[in-house]
Amino acid sequence: MARPSSKTDKGEEPKSATSRRGIQSIEVGFRILDAIRQAGRPLPLKELAESCQLTVPNVHYYLVSFQKVGLVHQQADTGFYGLGPYALRLGLAALEQFDVFTTARPAMAELAAITGQTIFLGVWGNKGPTIVYRVEGSRSRPLLELRVGSVLPLLSSALGRNFLAHLPLVNTKDLLDQELASLKKTDGANQYTMRDVDAMRNEVLTHHMSRCRDALLPHFTSMSASIFDMLGEMKAAITVMGPVGSLDDELESDTARLLIEKAQSISAIAGWTKTTAPT
Repeated sequence: MARPSSKTDKGEEPKSATSRRGIQSIEVGFRILDAIRQAGRPLPLKELAESCQLTVPNVHYYLVSFQKVGLVHQQADTGFYGLGPYALRLGLAALEQFDVFTTARPAMAELAAITGQTIFLGVWGNKGPTIVYRVEGSRSRPLLELRVGSVLPLLSSALGRNFLAHLPLVNTKDLLDQELASLKKTDGANQYTMRDVDAMRNEVLTHHMSRCRDALLPHFTSMSASIFDMLGEMKAAITVMGPVGSLDDELESDTARLLIEKAQSISAIAGWTKTTAPT
């Protein structure tokens, strides 16, 4: 019996090989550039080589080329190496191309598939926390009150509490004052106090996500994780919502960890790192 041919079409390589293959010299060059970035300051050649675990001649070889294209600049007085003007232009171009809507969609689809619940993408709009995209899971319940374009409250939604914790007070004060004045208990007392507001903020900052149960909709719970930009400023959030008992909304649950992981992966594309995360 003839063996199956192992040949591929002309010019085509096995997928398993091409998917793993890269250009090693580019990867080494990236290590050098990233070492300068992480240092946050220009570095002498020897220190740069040590941080990359490379030889001084090898690092110098890369730096010569990087200087020619503007990725690295050598200081005239110290001889130290820092990121050059073209590195700045690349960073700015990446920021201009970043679209949170496009970037978040695959992560939201994966979250919906894993949890079976409804996933929202929210931003801070002209009137407050606003839903701009929604993905249904296999166990999603009809949520006619929450559709694309819906503006959610600060105090009684996970999305709102997330923005409340991370945005400057000047952004949220008017809406917060309105809600504090309008939300009343049956006896006429305020439903929330400033002590409650501070507790909400602290919970979000401690657990890196917000939670809201039986407030926005009866018998529903939700959790929301922030999406940050390279400056550590909150730009959006992804929120999972489902019936109480169906969605595990414990702040240390697998669902919570997955939600934070996906939000951080989107943030990383926007240039966020853990060193820029709010404390």
